[in-house]
Amino acid sequence: MSEPTQKYSITIPRDIAEAARARSGPSGLSSYVAAAVARQIERDNLNDLIQVAEAEHGTITEDEVQALRDQLHQARKQQSRGGADAA
Repeated sequence: MSEPTQKYSITIPRDIAEAARARSGPSGLSSYVAAAVARQIERDNLNDLIQVAEAEHGTITEDEVQALRDQLHQARKQQSRGGADAA
């Protein structure tokens, strides 16, 4: 991390802390927790954007979500095929 860091004291359930410590690997628990918090902030920001979009354009249906998932899946398949062709 290139950003300045600050030390904080947090309280989390012991089982979660131990599971995180076991998975943190060489980067350590602090990096693991920081990455998890960063992902949660990204999700929160995306949820905020969804709320704004739905307020302006209406609720997104499950069919629309599935259609977008299908498009993403197809794009990933094409991308991985392209990467294999380039190798």
